[in-house]
Amino acid sequence: MNSDSSYSIKVLVEPFYVEEQSVPAENRFVFAYTVSIQNLGRVPAKLISRHWIITDANGKTQEVRGQGVVGEQPYLRPGEAFQYTSGAVLDTAVGTMRGTYQMVGDDGNHFDADIPVFTLSVPRTLH
Repeated sequence: MNSDSSYSIKVLVEPFYVEEQSVPAENRFVFAYTVSIQNLGRVPAKLISRHWIITDANGKTQEVRGQGVVGEQPYLRPGEAFQYTSGAVLDTAVGTMRGTYQMVGDDGNHFDADIPVFTLSVPRTLH
């Protein structure tokens, strides 16, 4: 991300296990996650695309790239936030996700917003 405070996007992720869609006996573990994206910078910006890296406990990695998020390309003025929920399916009970959102400011400057690594994990009570 550009170190200039004009471009500052904060990304928070809250993951959760979706037990009713998971089939552990078939190595199918479904997770959902709610993402909050907030523009802390001084320049309005639009989320153009995403790049996720999803890794399961066996080290299997999937890369997902696409336009926008959940069919949208949110436009965030300074101070504004956008929230959405999406999901991932893993072959293991634990995994991680991380990535970037590709952004473009009103001034035409392109920059990345980092999505910090977070853990997808079946709650211990369900193991």
